[in-house]
Amino acid sequence: MPTTSSTRLCRSGDLLRLCLAFCLLFFSVQTGAAAAGSAVDDPQEGNRFYSDTKHGWFWYEDPPAVLEEESEEPEMQPIDQKASQTIRKEPSLDNYSIETLWNMHPDEFQNLLNGLQKKAVQAPNERNILEYLTMQDVARRKALAYTNAVQYVTQKHTGLFNINQVYPVAGPGVSARVQLQQKEIAGTINRARDDHALIMFTSPGCPYCVRQEQILSFFAERYGWQIKTVDISRQPEAASRFNITVTPTLLLIKRGQDASMPVATGVITLSELERKLYQAIRYLRGETSMDSFMTYEFQKGGAFDPASILGKKQPWKDTP
Repeated sequence: MPTTSSTRLCRSGDLLRLCLAFCLLFFSVQTGAAAAGSAVDDPQEGNRFYSDTKHGWFWYEDPPAVLEEESEEPEMQPIDQKASQTIRKEPSLDNYSIETLWNMHPDEFQNLLNGLQKKAVQAPNERNILEYLTMQDVARRKALAYTNAVQYVTQKHTGLFNINQVYPVAGPGVSARVQLQQKEIAGTINRARDDHALIMFTSPGCPYCVRQEQILSFFAERYGWQIKTVDISRQPEAASRFNITVTPTLLLIKRGQDASMPVATGVITLSELERKLYQAIRYLRGETSMDSFMTYEFQKGGAFDPASILGKKQPWKDTP
């Protein structure tokens, strides 16, 4: 029994040593293959690996220092504060008089004002703040002078630039303007009822169409217009012809013409319907265009007529 036991222990130790030897052999083969691969490009490097046995893969050493010319990051140079201040010239009012500032070009004035503002914020001492406030005061006075001059010119040439004559803002003038607008709208709609008609496009279950029909009944009673209702679910060809996708939609047509003009979509009030219909009627008649679409007839030739300025005398040519 003792002999058998010692033999087994011996065999177990031999087995462990055999496994350890096999692992070392496998590890040396792998590292040798890696070294041989690198030795293809650098034979000396491969030879050094085998000759210098103490420098294995796990021999920890500091990595080689990178040369300065190979470094990707440039070396940071110290900032010279005095040189920086010398290059950046700070603005100052030492070389400017009030008269010079008053007559200065706006671009140059703005640049100087911005520079003095930054200087005062960076170093808020008494002198810097006084310079900046002086520039602000000059700018305020120059703006006030321009406002006074504009008031003088518009009052002297009141027929050219004063819009109060066609669009007053005082109470009595506003009432007179509204009366003119309503009179012109009503007259245009009344004259157009014999050769124009309104088409209202509806759809089943549309609650807005019911409300719009009630408003249209008041309109028809006041002006005696012909209004035709079209259900787009029953007459889809009509909706496709006029590109109607929303209900309710009001469309103006003129007898003897293929042209039409949308008036409104959705529910609109009676006063808004009258105004939009007035504009559409005048457009189909050729009495207005896109650039004067909102201009009333009583405003023609005035400040609210965009094209009325064309061909007029140039007033500045006779002004010294």
